[in-house]
Parts: sequence; structure tokens; C-alpha cells
Amino acid sequence: MSHSVPASISPEGLTAFFHEQIPLTRAMGLRAIEASAHRLVLEAPLEPNRNHLGTAFGGSLHALPTLACYGAVWMTLREAGLDGHVVVRRSAATYRRAVAGALRAVCERPTGAAVEHFLVELRRHRKAGMELTALVEGAAGKTAVEFNGSFVALL
Repeated sequence: MSHSVPASISPEGLTAFFHEQIPLTRAMGLRAIEASAHRLVLEAPLEPNRNHLGTAFGGSLHALPTLACYGAVWMTLREAGLDGHVVVRRSAATYRRAVAGALRAVCERPTGAAVEHFLVELRRHRKAGMELTALVEGAAGKTAVEFNGSFVALL
């Protein structure tokens, strides 16, 4: 599947990609607010993601960092001029505290040798994996959720 997103991806372009390709992100109110070479930051409002207690629903607290890491891998592909698919192989989240406001997930993007190795493997085998982490921030910037995932890119 080909997408008309340039190699340099703006937060608005990434948001549009998510809304088009993963409909749940539109319902969540997801927005990319930073899409740089160093990190990817996604936000979603509390209201469409709340539970019966008025705090963020656990599923949304898992989906948002999953999407941040997924987006980081997808951006790596696009920046390398590759049009592949990204899938989640494994994911785990540790919930530290409730989130009573907007949801915000931050994925620090891998750089340097890790990215080069990933791209070499991807070009050689048409498949490569990448381990990523993301944090969901709670009140006062304290970590609410720690997410770890294994993602696979396929050409």
C-alpha cells in the first residue's frame, strides 16, 4: 500500500496518516504534536478516552504509546525512502498511576547504529524488527504508563 506522505513528515501529516489508516485514532482524538528525528509525541483528549471513574481508560493508555512507537518505525521507513508495513509483534505496559487529564505518549526514536542495522536488515531480508519504549505522562509530568514493544517492518 502506497501513501502520499513525504520523507520529511510533519505532525499534521502523521496525524492524517493515522486517521486514514487506523480509524480508532480518529475516535480517540489522537494528534501528533511532535514528529522529529529524536522523538515522537502523540496526544489525545481525556473525554473520548475516559473510563467510568473519569480517568483515562486502560485500553487507550495502551493504544497511545503503541501508536507512538508504531509511528516512530513508520517514520524511519519513510525517511529512508521505503514503503513498507509496520506490525506489532509484542507489547507490554506497566500502569503506574491514573491519568486524569489529556493523554500524552512520548517515544524517543532510535538513532545512529541501531537505525542503520535495522535498515540493513530490512533491505537484506525484507523484514526487520525494532524494540521501542514509550512513556505516557500523567500529572506534573510523572510517568503514568511505561510501554515496551517489539515492532516488525515488512517490505
